[in-house]
Amino acid sequence: QVQLVESGGGLVRAGGSLRLSCAASGSIFRTNTMGWYRQAPGKQRELVADISSGGSTNYADSVKGRFTISRDNAKNTVYLQMNSVTPEDTAVYYCKLDQWTRSAYWGQGTQVTVSS
Repeated sequence: QVQLVESGGGLVRAGGSLRLSCAASGSIFRTNTMGWYRQAPGKQRELVADISSGGSTNYADSVKGRFTISRDNAKNTVYLQMNSVTPEDTAVYYCKLDQWTRSAYWGQGTQVTVSS
């Protein structure tokens, strides 16, 4: 089994920064994609950014230039550096791991609240 544990959420003022971390443990294949999704109240869950084990990244248009995703393959950990946050970034942020076997796993979510 695979477990994902997120950390780093909290309350931040608009224009500030926050860094999220997600550590994966268990049966993890080397070939995988890790990513961050978010879900705001009343909205669908959406992709924020993801990164392959080879380092290829993908960002939602709304966060390009402000957020940076990175990973440490040795630690099976993915990070999301969030800069210049706005109230529209307020959401529960979820970590996801997609293995090459098409198995997918989700973290429990971490709340990010941006005050204006």
